[in-house]
Amino acid sequence: MTTNVPRPEVLRYTAFSSAPDGGNLAGVVLDAAALGDSDMLAIAAELGYSESAFLTAPPAALGGQEGRAYSIRYFSPKAEVPFCGHATVAAAVALAERIGPGELLFATRAGTVPVEVAEESGAVRATLTSVEPYIEEVADADLDEALAALDWPAADLDPAFSPRIAFAGARHLVLAAATRARLADLAYDFPRLEALMHRLDLTTVQLVWRESATVFHVRDPFPVGGVVEDPATGAAAAAFGAYARELGLVPDDAVLFLHQGEDLGRPGELTVTLRAGDQRVRVSGAGARIG
Repeated sequence: MTTNVPRPEVLRYTAFSSAPDGGNLAGVVLDAAALGDSDMLAIAAELGYSESAFLTAPPAALGGQEGRAYSIRYFSPKAEVPFCGHATVAAAVALAERIGPGELLFATRAGTVPVEVAEESGAVRATLTSVEPYIEEVADADLDEALAALDWPAADLDPAFSPRIAFAGARHLVLAAATRARLADLAYDFPRLEALMHRLDLTTVQLVWRESATVFHVRDPFPVGGVVEDPATGAAAAAFGAYARELGLVPDDAVLFLHQGEDLGRPGELTVTLRAGDQRVRVSGAGARIG
């Protein structure tokens, strides 16, 4: 950090849970104007959360938003990432506590992300709208390498869910487990999976198991961020919504509920909303400040 410049306040929030012991923790710096890249990375590494958010003034293109538009960057303990859903929710909740609920606009490396914050049943909830998503095939050799790194036999995959790479701000490899027990048993080769993810430019691997037509359980290995597993992953939830719609696994109009963090002792819920005629995906969740 620049000499003689005071360190800005670092807030701590959880996202996708209204309880401090649930959801995914994120650091939030509401005024990061004095921080360089190395400063932000150092703060993220010191916190040790999967990501932290750093806010500055918006670009000129987002001017005229009456103080409700911001530039936002996200750092894991190891690197910057283009977009992070849970840190977006955390930052939006932090702002709402200071400037009131309503609409926000975030300029991210992945594109412009609108967020709406509202109070519901005593909790503060934020709904982000993703950038335009896309889905692409994954090469057989890359799939084989991912399964080998996870130590998952191909027979343990759900044949109804074809493996794909999905993007809604960041890239995720989507793999579906045939059983809840398979999803619960996660002990992977960290360096091997990390190397594959760097080669494919993946942020996480989105592992899913379908409980019912609209309810899913998910887990997200995140070795490229220096974290074994992400407890609640908004960017992956958005990508999964686009994936499920693209493959015809859910209707074009649908509300999906993703449960994540249960296997880590930090339960959270992510609500994914799909709208016919709108390719972008909405991801909602509660947030709360922690000590």
